[in-house]
Amino acid sequence: MRRSIATVSVAVLGLALITPGAAHAEPAPPGDSLSPADRASLAAGVGIVPKAPYGAKPKGPNPFLAEVADPAKVDYSGWANYMKTQSKAKAATRTKAKGAQAKAAAATPPVVVDEDELPGTSGGNDIPVNAQRVTGFGTGSGQYSKIRVLGSLDNETVGTPTVAPAPEDDGSITLAGATGIGVGTQRGALISSQIGDGPHGRQTGDGSNDFDFFKITAAAGKVLTVQTATPTGPLDTVLQLFAPDGTLLAVNDDFNGLDSKITFKVPAGGDFYAAVAAYGGLPADPFDSSSGGGIGDPTPPTEGPYTLTATAGGVDEDFFAIKLKAGDIIGASVAGSATYLTVYDTAPREAHGSRQDASFIYPVDSPLPAGGNAVTDYVATKAGWHYVGVASGSGAYGITVEAYRPVLQGAKPVQTLYLDFDGARVNTGVFGGGGNRDLSPLAAFLTSWGLTRADEDALIDAVVDGVSESLKRDLEESGLNSKFKIKIANSKDNADPWGKANVSRVVVGGTIDESGVDTIGIAQSIDPGNFETEETALVLLDVLSSPADSTPASLNTYLEPSSDRLAFVAQALSNVIAHEAGHFFGNFHTDNQDALPNLMDAGGTGFGTLFGVGPDGVGGTADDIDVDFGDSTFLPAEGFTGTEDTLGRIVFTVTS
Repeated sequence: MRRSIATVSVAVLGLALITPGAAHAEPAPPGDSLSPADRASLAAGVGIVPKAPYGAKPKGPNPFLAEVADPAKVDYSGWANYMKTQSKAKAATRTKAKGAQAKAAAATPPVVVDEDELPGTSGGNDIPVNAQRVTGFGTGSGQYSKIRVLGSLDNETVGTPTVAPAPEDDGSITLAGATGIGVGTQRGALISSQIGDGPHGRQTGDGSNDFDFFKITAAAGKVLTVQTATPTGPLDTVLQLFAPDGTLLAVNDDFNGLDSKITFKVPAGGDFYAAVAAYGGLPADPFDSSSGGGIGDPTPPTEGPYTLTATAGGVDEDFFAIKLKAGDIIGASVAGSATYLTVYDTAPREAHGSRQDASFIYPVDSPLPAGGNAVTDYVATKAGWHYVGVASGSGAYGITVEAYRPVLQGAKPVQTLYLDFDGARVNTGVFGGGGNRDLSPLAAFLTSWGLTRADEDALIDAVVDGVSESLKRDLEESGLNSKFKIKIANSKDNADPWGKANVSRVVVGGTIDESGVDTIGIAQSIDPGNFETEETALVLLDVLSSPADSTPASLNTYLEPSSDRLAFVAQALSNVIAHEAGHFFGNFHTDNQDALPNLMDAGGTGFGTLFGVGPDGVGGTADDIDVDFGDSTFLPAEGFTGTEDTLGRIVFTVTS
């Protein structure tokens, strides 16, 4: 069944780098040795593993594509940096793409649209309802499907007088140093300080880690911009922004190399607290300056000087309205001064805000734009006016917006999803593995769940039924798209169609050692629009079948004598399979800690919810939940904002 969340009223760009709200406090899994500070760092979406050099490929699978068992192994910042550099390289070679739509996109020049708002002014098109309308854009006959919007962000001028740093200890909200911002007419500050010189620094203190907190007062509607710069030394900063009660409002690591930047629109006037820390050295408790996790292992947090620039002023935001048909797929990229790009739906509700370019994980056949300061995409689920917006910059910018129809529209054969339980030889190089690997079949793991070989057929039938419910029946019953059509085949009942036109597959079997990929599941790409219709995903079974209580990612952790083992294993496997297929059908990860379970919820934490475990904490019982595609916020750790309609992204692009 389709789930939704309450529609948000008209709002401005979601400028915070994570969705506002309290930091998620995930209980420690059995055997977890992470410190409270490390767990706080992971909950905030900041890694704790040694970070890859800027632009270098981190170790392990790409977490945007993978259902990872252990988030402590994920270098989120490193992956964001790597994808940024790879996306630019991909954009430079776009004309070599093999897809017909990609070639057409590269060959067709855009129509130029100039912003109507006068240079040096703001307020004319700052919210969706006042957006500048662009007529003639679309995918219909006689319309143009590519535009280049040229405009300028003209922010309020705010001075940044030099302010002396507060004396140590300033490592908590209650000890925060004054910036002077919000006192009298002062609305900016430039402060030079140092991480490591306090009573908790590694060189001169107890080594639990030094943090610097700064108090900022701002009125409703103002935008807080806080940025660090590290002119000398090895310090790699992380910025956090807290409410007075300790709620984490925003976080950023690696805005540009070792520096960090937060831009946050103030919903209600009051006090805010910016915290500077080192990567790998965040506070577990913003009210306790000694709550760091120590020097770090194997790489200690860095220390050294930095400058902090903070302002609270009016920031220009520009919106442009484009009229779309249901099923239109749009992609957008921004260059120039703007570093935030978003798209709002017809509500209007923010559908996909981005401060990054993750288009590297689109498949080669995707024609969607790449290579900008920020890239976003969206699949329209309703006809009407939609809104593309930019912010976070000062001066000229250029937005590229392109619209496409689904490649399967009117195509035969229709999209097939093949579930392979028999084991397979898979080129795992596309997932970061070592090339062709032989993966063992589902049958090899049955006894680890307390099942027998005699249960195999019934288990496969139940898994196929669960996948069919999530990826076929629910989408048909949504009534959103009468042309939606998908065929689901499996290795028990059907000949192997892999290699034929419009066949994608999920291989269910194998282990981390066999595949060379350290994950539970992983997809070949994230493909908004389903432009590449022949992709592969893996669902590996060694972690999922590991001993009870060894990891929250094991199905055995949730099995008790009262459990219907076969039903629960089938339910959990079908959910993980639907999750991986959801990636190559166009979905990003959703927040695994928000109010509504979603089949695109990320791994690492919240596995019980993804598996469908109910309130009793036991799988295979009467209160198990039906996890579906639907509306959910993006996973904060991956840097997107807004509400992702994970059902809508599939139902309009897997079509006949």
